[in-house]
Amino acid sequence: MVAKKSVSRAIGGMELYLKKIFGLMTGAVGVTALTTFIMLISGAWTALISKGGLSITYYIIAFGGLGLSIWAQARAFYMKPSTAKILLFLYSILMGIVISPMILVSSPLSIIIALVLAMVMFACMAIFGYKTVKDLSFLGTFLFMGMIGLILVGIVSIFVPFGATFSSIVCLLGVLIFALFTAYDMQTLKNAYYAVGNGEQKEQLSVLGALHMYISFVALFEYILGLLNNRN
Repeated sequence: MVAKKSVSRAIGGMELYLKKIFGLMTGAVGVTALTTFIMLISGAWTALISKGGLSITYYIIAFGGLGLSIWAQARAFYMKPSTAKILLFLYSILMGIVISPMILVSSPLSIIIALVLAMVMFACMAIFGYKTVKDLSFLGTFLFMGMIGLILVGIVSIFVPFGATFSSIVCLLGVLIFALFTAYDMQTLKNAYYAVGNGEQKEQLSVLGALHMYISFVALFEYILGLLNNRN
């Protein structure tokens, strides 16, 4: 009887933990969408565009957001959950700003298709990562290297424009990498729940998990939209 209660309590705790993760992630995605909408209707996106393409302001915000996400992940267990949540939503605002030029040049149909595909792919990979009994930890190194490669390609593209074919290949790789990241992170977060100790650590972990899942979802959307734009 005691064992059944313990199992029931563990399952209930896991459900609450996952609700926090995906609740925070959904809120962050909503903030990003709202920020992008405000950027477009207010005309603030013009500050991100220059005659040669994207302005220096754009790159400052983009790399500032990247630095913030890396720092927040490194310090996740050294800050209060409330502070971590503030950083998550600050990062989601920065991402909304960064995404706005891409949304500006995309057709409404492409945006809708990219959003639906990203949602379906994200949900399927998250469920797979949670349900599978196969250990996905072997993917960690390869996915990290792939993400670094994508960042480096993005930096090089600032100075050396790539053709549509190469850009499409990069987008396909981006979709593959972040789809696998979704499954990998989901399994890691599931296992980590039983490994961390007290309630505050689990709260910190839920915010960190929301950040990871947010990054994967937004990246999936961006790369799918980029692929659609290249085809058009």
